Amino acid sequence: MRQAFAGGQRSWSTTPGRLSIIAVSLVAVILAAGVGASASVSGRAQATANLVDRQEPMAATVQEVYRALSDADATAAMAFLAAGDEPEELRVRYEDDIAVVGPSLALAGFDAVTGEEAAHQVSVVVRQVPVYSELVGTARANNRQGLPVGAAYLREASHLMRERVLPAVEELYRIQRERLVQAQSATTSVPFIAIGLLAVALVGLLRAQAHIRRLVKRRYNIGLVVATVALVVGLIWSAVALSVQGTLVTSGQRDGSGQVDVLVQTRIAALQARADELLALVARGDGEAYEDRFAELAEQIAGQDGTGGRLGELRDTASAQLSGPVEDAVASATGWLRTHETLRDLADGGDYNDAVELAVDTGSETGSGTAFARLDSSLAEAIQAGREEFVTSTVTGERALTGLVEGWLALAAVGAGGVVIGIRQRLREYR
Repeated sequence: MRQAFAGGQRSWSTTPGRLSIIAVSLVAVILAAGVGASASVSGRAQATANLVDRQEPMAATVQEVYRALSDADATAAMAFLAAGDEPEELRVRYEDDIAVVGPSLALAGFDAVTGEEAAHQVSVVVRQVPVYSELVGTARANNRQGLPVGAAYLREASHLMRERVLPAVEELYRIQRERLVQAQSATTSVPFIAIGLLAVALVGLLRAQAHIRRLVKRRYNIGLVVATVALVVGLIWSAVALSVQGTLVTSGQRDGSGQVDVLVQTRIAALQARADELLALVARGDGEAYEDRFAELAEQIAGQDGTGGRLGELRDTASAQLSGPVEDAVASATGWLRTHETLRDLADGGDYNDAVELAVDTGSETGSGTAFARLDSSLAEAIQAGREEFVTSTVTGERALTGLVEGWLALAAVGAGGVVIGIRQRLREYR
């Protein structure tokens, strides 16, 4: 046994033995580098696809719940102001808004990575929305009978919506937005392990060629040159593909999902301001708090002069695809806020019925309802354009990685084969 071991040591200490060790080591490192690079690219491609297929739609679903509940609150107030002549379209709109909540939250609630905090927020909404609906129903019933207590029930319902329900949905949206941002970061992370393995493989190939050149006095070993070229081709291909993919995903985040987030916040603020505008009329002489909140939200939306706020920020940063809808939203917001001033002048001047008519009017160009509908439509269009921008950029980025997974496996096989052939030629010279 000892003699066999000593013989083995002598064989590995010979030039053929050392060449064999070099060959085995290089093949192992090249294959590991190829598999590592392939796995890294595959993970990045899957993370990019996950952005489009799961994370962004989930964020949009929660945003739609927020929009629907905010709109339900405004619609309930509008229907209340219509008194006994409550339009059928408002009733249907309110019911449709409430109906959105169930399936959408079920989707959010059964998300595989929901987490305890998100699940808690879902449960808050699921428990409180029926209570809100019951309060609105009671307010309507009293209002149809001409009982003033109906206004108190409606204000209580709106308070519940704003203090319990909407904050829960907002927290759920924040959680989902964080997941989206984290997923976007994962698609542009640097594959350090794969880079390290490739660096080791390239250094090993260069040192092996230098060692063999000293042994056999030949300038090049074709097999090792082929292996080196294969890895260099893979590196250049990866650098270009990953750079393009990262740039496009970042562009989708900046011009797509980032803009959508601001647009969503703007639309929600507008819906809440619309509810305040209507509730101030429901409260009659006791609506100062609603009017103060309206002024606060209006400043967030369009600034003090109507050209700033979130819409002003969006106008300055909007991509070409979003600039049109954003400009429409700015113009619509200006028109709505101007109509609101007229509405308040009527209400403060004692023309309550005219103020109510202006507030709920959606049939004429001068109505507050019409002006707000234009703003909401412009924001919805801008949000859709932003989502499309995100999807287009991200999907194009994913396509930049097409073939790279299989390419690395093939290049690793070529590299390993080149090492085997190149070293075997030298080993034959010792036989």
